[in-house]
Amino acid sequence: MLGDKFRFRFRKSGPLRLLSHLDLVRCLERVCRRAEVVLKMTGGFHPTPRMIFALSLPLGAEGHQEIVELEVATPLDDQDVLKRLQAHSPRGFDFVSVNAVPLKASAVPRRVVYTLPIPCDRKEIANHRINEVMSQDQVWVNRVKPKPRKINIKPYLRSMTIRDKKLSLDLWVTGNGTARADELLHLLNLYDLLEAGAILARSELQVHDETPASELDAPPTAAPETAPLASTPAMFAEDDRPKAPEWGLSPNGPVVE
Repeated sequence: MLGDKFRFRFRKSGPLRLLSHLDLVRCLERVCRRAEVVLKMTGGFHPTPRMIFALSLPLGAEGHQEIVELEVATPLDDQDVLKRLQAHSPRGFDFVSVNAVPLKASAVPRRVVYTLPIPCDRKEIANHRINEVMSQDQVWVNRVKPKPRKINIKPYLRSMTIRDKKLSLDLWVTGNGTARADELLHLLNLYDLLEAGAILARSELQVHDETPASELDAPPTAAPETAPLASTPAMFAEDDRPKAPEWGLSPNGPVVE
């Protein structure tokens, strides 16, 4: 099918899971050049290719159903573009499917599912902790950016379950925010699994215009509940704080020669 805007599903796995989002963007630009897929460019003094990733991945996490949208300079066949990108993409950056979409279409995230392998001997304690968290009316976490504050992430928790030796975190994604997988792993006392080498994967990424009409539940629309932190976390240890330059200073100010 001919089109000038395409929505791709792709996998990011293996060593490439350690690639940052910005480096992934640069990688895709190079793949498109090698595949001779000419992209439309933005306007202005610093034009960039018209490519939009639906949602960036946490560093170190695999993505199994990620989304990127590309606008091409001239109409192309969707399957031909898919084959070209598949032939020139590096191992671990695998394009799975493609659909031609209208120019005004936008892949707005609705919900995501993260999975993490969990040892059998941790299942019972983890299940107990999951029930504790899900039974609470408010689940507060501390965040430093964009400004230090506490945020109630309970509205973003669709479900948390353990099945087939895997923890599954089903989370809503809204324009006002979402819950982060690392925050939940800390709350469930499972973050040490990541430090021991377990691989977090985003197994599902759902967008609004691909959601079945039969799916009745919906993400929250209200802004998240927030509260000030009791104390702002220190960004540096006492010995690591940046020291003011001393060279060239005098009691009356900097020395100018």
